[in-house]
Amino acid sequence: MEYGLIGEHLPHSFSKEIHGRCADYDYRLTELAPDEIDGFLKAKKFKAINVTIPYKQTVIPYLDEIDASAQEIGAVNTIVHRDGKLYGYNTDFYGMVFLIRRIGISLSGKKVLILGTGGTCRTARAVAKDAKAAQIITVGRSAGADVSYEEAYAIHADAEVMINTTPCGMYPYADGTAERAGTPLDLSRFPRLCGVVDAVYNPLRTNLVLDAKERGIPSEGGLSMLVAQAVKACRIFLGRDFEGMEDEADRIYRQIAAEKENIVLTGMPGSGKTTVGKALAEALGRPFVDTDQGIVQRAGKPISQIFDEMGEAGFRDLETQAVRDAANQSTGCIIATGGGAILREENLRALRRTGRIYFLDRALEALLPTDDRPLASTAEAIRKRYAERYERYCSTCDRRVEIDESVEHTVEFIRKDFLL
Repeated sequence: MEYGLIGEHLPHSFSKEIHGRCADYDYRLTELAPDEIDGFLKAKKFKAINVTIPYKQTVIPYLDEIDASAQEIGAVNTIVHRDGKLYGYNTDFYGMVFLIRRIGISLSGKKVLILGTGGTCRTARAVAKDAKAAQIITVGRSAGADVSYEEAYAIHADAEVMINTTPCGMYPYADGTAERAGTPLDLSRFPRLCGVVDAVYNPLRTNLVLDAKERGIPSEGGLSMLVAQAVKACRIFLGRDFEGMEDEADRIYRQIAAEKENIVLTGMPGSGKTTVGKALAEALGRPFVDTDQGIVQRAGKPISQIFDEMGEAGFRDLETQAVRDAANQSTGCIIATGGGAILREENLRALRRTGRIYFLDRALEALLPTDDRPLASTAEAIRKRYAERYERYCSTCDRRVEIDESVEHTVEFIRKDFLL
């Protein structure tokens, strides 16, 4: 390996794609168990590498020289091999500053809570200190934290900025499990929050970020941080200067974000989600996913039979599973949802983590009954569903699209809006 990334678990990583846009070199992802680090670094069979969880501090004793800023931070994420010696740097600092600027928040004079105690926590602390934060408190479960999570609620409910450096909410645990909760802290207990920064970049928006946005708090996930630190790391790898780095990072970020984000179509049965979705997928060269087809495949029977045997509640449970599968396992897809997918908040949460929602708004008189949809099989049933759901469609979408012209016109509208 000449260039690449080392870490313990890397199935979620976008680094190879990002570095492929930074320069023309072979960048590889290498998963190493803790007992393999020693041999890997002593062998020095690489030109330059990035380092991620959980080795940003582990690698330090193996380095011959450490950049002053990385030394002060106490974490290294970039190593260059020159003439038999290993040189360590920290480009995460630049990446986090880039992310915070994108969000549009200031840490100056603020009380900042940093969640986690690993290498990225050290970077966040250095960034907050450099930005002249009034107070910096680390929150965690280990002895290295200033306070525990419960103490954060009790003592620091007046925090103004929160920076998450834990893997909480990271793919494949976006929904949360018994081992790893969906969000590290309940934001409703921090009424003075004016900014939330999350270093997690996959999914694009964690539950923490979505919670913040729902409360009107500026927030963003860590994709732009990942891109910016990679751009700087690449220049260190190749000995280039840093001129124009911010513009390059912004350009690559926009490319990667557009490629990774799903386009989600919602709307009434018969509104054209499948037709538009397939045409949009062809136009953009993206995979097409139909959650209704996912339900049928999961159940092994048509939707009408599912309703007959399991009722609407049983169907909705299958729908939630299909929506979660489509949202969590797909990136850069076109996802057509069933007419009632917007009824459950958990469905919307899953779709928003990885996608942008477009409501295909076709006029009521243009919606026709469909035999394979029990809740829209007659004109009266359609009128009832339309009255029940219309406001929900409008309030849960990122963009409403009036379907009053050709499929080609609709596809072009969505394409331009998405790539704007």
